[in-house]
Amino acid sequence: MLSSFTTRLVGLIGGSIVLTICIGLSIILGYTDTNVRAVIDTFQHFSGSNTQLVIKNVRLPRALIGASVGGCLAVAGALMQALTKNPLASPDIMGVNAGAGLFIVVAVIFFSVSSLHSFTWIAFLGAAIASFIVYCLGSLGKDGLTPMKMTLAGAAIAAMFGSLTQGLLVINESSLDQVLFWLAGSVQGRKLEILFAVLPYMIFALACSFLLGKQINILVMGEKLAKGLGQRTGMVKLLMSLMVVLLAGGAVAVAGPISFVGVMIPHVARWLVGNDHRWVLPYCSVLGGIFLIIADIGARYILMPEEVPVGVLTAFIGVPFFIYIARKKVLRCDVKG
Repeated sequence: MLSSFTTRLVGLIGGSIVLTICIGLSIILGYTDTNVRAVIDTFQHFSGSNTQLVIKNVRLPRALIGASVGGCLAVAGALMQALTKNPLASPDIMGVNAGAGLFIVVAVIFFSVSSLHSFTWIAFLGAAIASFIVYCLGSLGKDGLTPMKMTLAGAAIAAMFGSLTQGLLVINESSLDQVLFWLAGSVQGRKLEILFAVLPYMIFALACSFLLGKQINILVMGEKLAKGLGQRTGMVKLLMSLMVVLLAGGAVAVAGPISFVGVMIPHVARWLVGNDHRWVLPYCSVLGGIFLIIADIGARYILMPEEVPVGVLTAFIGVPFFIYIARKKVLRCDVKG
């Protein structure tokens, strides 16, 4: 575990360098044969060749979107785990994926929406509304918002929205092909314009999340202790929930529902730097980007020349990790019991 300030800072800088290298590899590697020289020529002497078009219009957006989406999902996961005190929590618990998916399907079936750019804002709206409903339901009762009530409300809303989505797709199978690529979760075929549309919200949410690190450290020590130290816990929880909506909602809007990044990466970050969220959150933003880009590169080669959606690969990697964490948690509870 990295302990001192200098060591953690060096680790964060090193991670940023690795992230930059991964972005470069994502631009170079794939079905179309390219190299570093071709990438440099694309930005210095653009001639409009097929290779340069692939680099500029396909690979570069894909790499930047992968880095942004991975980082945002990881930070959102860390916030959710701190907010709910649940090591298995992820943005899914706020109904983000389910809300976005339902709104996309409704837009396609009832309003004949087919534009990927329109999908972005519709998904963002669905994610925000679902999260708002979960927050309101979790706040009912005399104790206000509690981790247990939020978890139960999130699970209920996700199940309900998921069932509605599946039901609508069964009733109108012709819409399945239009949304299947989005529901699988992928950074393939996305354009930079889609990322730029939500990037301001992502940057704002990341900055606010980093600034909340100290308050989150106090909150996770316990509700009573936090209030005793003068913290307005309700306000901190509300801000954390809002940041989850902006981060996860923006990520889902751009790339669709990509699972398990928000579950896995916070655990890796805490293994590296401990439980100090002033460091956990920045590390998550870097490690999440690295992980999703590497997963996306791997997804290109599994069934080449066809590609596997990166959401499928992250699920394939994430399920064993999820089982490991869940089993570890159960065993720890048994020992305490």
